[in-house]
Amino acid sequence: MTFPHPPNMHALAVMGMVVLALFLFTREKIPLESSSFFVLVGLALGFELFPFSGEGKTLQAVDLFYGFGHEALVAVCALMIAGQGLLRTGALEPAGHYLARLWKLHPGISFLLTLIFSAITSAFINNVPIVVLLMPVLISVSLRTGAPPSSVLMPMGLSTLLGGMSTTIGTSTNLLVVSVAADMGMRRLQMFDFLLPAVIAAGFGMAYLWLVAPRILPKRQPPLADTSPRFFTAHLAIRKEGKGEGKTLAEAVKLTGGAMKVRSIERGPNTFVFPLPDAKLRAGDHLVITDTPNRLKEYEKLLGGALYPEDSEDEPLDDEHPLKAEDQQMAEVAVIDGSRLDGTTLSRIRFGDRYGLITLALHRAGRELAGTEGDVGDITLQAGDVLLVQGPREQITKLKRGNEVLILDATTDLPFTRKAPLALVIMAGIIVTAAAGIVPIAISASCGILAMILTGCLGWRDATRALSAQVILIVASSLALGTALLKTGGAEYLAQIFLALTGNASPKVVMSGLMLLLAILTNIVSNNAAAVIGTPIGISIAHQLGLSPEPFVLAVLFGANMSYATPMAYKTNLLILNAGGYTFLDFVRIGTPLAILLWFILSWVLVTMYGIP
Repeated sequence: MTFPHPPNMHALAVMGMVVLALFLFTREKIPLESSSFFVLVGLALGFELFPFSGEGKTLQAVDLFYGFGHEALVAVCALMIAGQGLLRTGALEPAGHYLARLWKLHPGISFLLTLIFSAITSAFINNVPIVVLLMPVLISVSLRTGAPPSSVLMPMGLSTLLGGMSTTIGTSTNLLVVSVAADMGMRRLQMFDFLLPAVIAAGFGMAYLWLVAPRILPKRQPPLADTSPRFFTAHLAIRKEGKGEGKTLAEAVKLTGGAMKVRSIERGPNTFVFPLPDAKLRAGDHLVITDTPNRLKEYEKLLGGALYPEDSEDEPLDDEHPLKAEDQQMAEVAVIDGSRLDGTTLSRIRFGDRYGLITLALHRAGRELAGTEGDVGDITLQAGDVLLVQGPREQITKLKRGNEVLILDATTDLPFTRKAPLALVIMAGIIVTAAAGIVPIAISASCGILAMILTGCLGWRDATRALSAQVILIVASSLALGTALLKTGGAEYLAQIFLALTGNASPKVVMSGLMLLLAILTNIVSNNAAAVIGTPIGISIAHQLGLSPEPFVLAVLFGANMSYATPMAYKTNLLILNAGGYTFLDFVRIGTPLAILLWFILSWVLVTMYGIP
């Protein structure tokens, strides 16, 4: 095994930056946006201070910012917005209801149809709206049939990843690989050019998800499942000569350690006093408060008052007149990309006042941060977090119709608007014009979102919320890394190292090994970063072997799409993780065999299709 001579210092520096980037991308405590921007600025500053020119290639620092205007990034952003248009209008709602009705007839066949529907739609639409549509449906039917939601949620989520790898627009990873390969002089892959190998592999993968995965998945309950109301509204009467009489509301609250939240003060029939801190309390006043039963009893004791049920102010609270919450409903609310809650706190947006709901608990990535809104109100929320909220049925229905979040218990109907058919027609136009080669996907998708906005399917606020700073920065920084690797000769050197490590292995083994390397990498770092860094390396390997680069580029594409084995590998994995109550090892248990199965099948199919020796 003979290793090549080291490349120039610029190439070595860029490879060092690649290693640093891959390390930063795995750090949970560092936002991916920060890591991406640091890499981008670091590269630009380095090439500005130490310009590179060699072998007829020159790299200007400003060239590294071209990723923000790259065709692939434009297409990714446009398709994200178009997917938000389908979500906002409820265009996929009829399919969700139809699948839900089928479960009553035959759960097994219905589950298979759900997986097929997820895969097919994800080939053309960002998989986030698909997961958002189907999660409440699957949780609802699981509750009705007595089966744990965990047996179906993960297979559904992974099926969207299987479908997404079959077309150029199925995932942002595909768009990046195709665009970067075209920039390097390879034939531009059309929308369905790699459909056949993807469908063959996805067929085996779907069989695994349908027949095997539900049987080896542990039974997990939703993390915040609890159908009994935890908070109740009651009236705390101020007694004559009690501790609260004559005190201001602020002083009375101080007696409870500042924990009591007073909604209003009732002073006689149909007479309410605004709960200002300096309001004087009189004997006979009723403080309207909402809290847990234990805390309500504690306030009663501390103020020397008397508790009355909200609907029975003549009889004190006792066994015959218990606390009731007849109109109260609990729901699990998932934070999704583009949500008003994503990246902010409950306190900052005044969640309780805005939606009229109480936050009981927050669940994140395998752990529950229990407590009321006051306890979790200062925690910055992120996509995938699940909130347990309680409030009137009408308020939960209003929250659902607002489409800011995902209600997981399916207690209210999915939204469906008059604009839904129009949104579907526009999305179909985006796909057909790009597939027919009339215009590139970046242009057809941009025209599509303009049509959605002009026709009222989508507002500008919805469009901007659909854009993810994380996705934009990771794509831009990955493109900058790829450009630097290519122009400094780093990609060619890494390809030589890879070939040296594989020894005298045949080209088909080299190609299969490249796919396996990308499959491992995509489950540890961003799949977009793995794809953009892997594409120039794959093309360099093909050139050094004297073979067509196309199967090696597809090996990179398919490998980078195998984001099955860890929850952080793909954003929908995180959403599924929290909603289904899964653990990290559950993804390893289900996703690793799936990745190995697809790696084996795709290696065989690519070798056979392209005649690789």
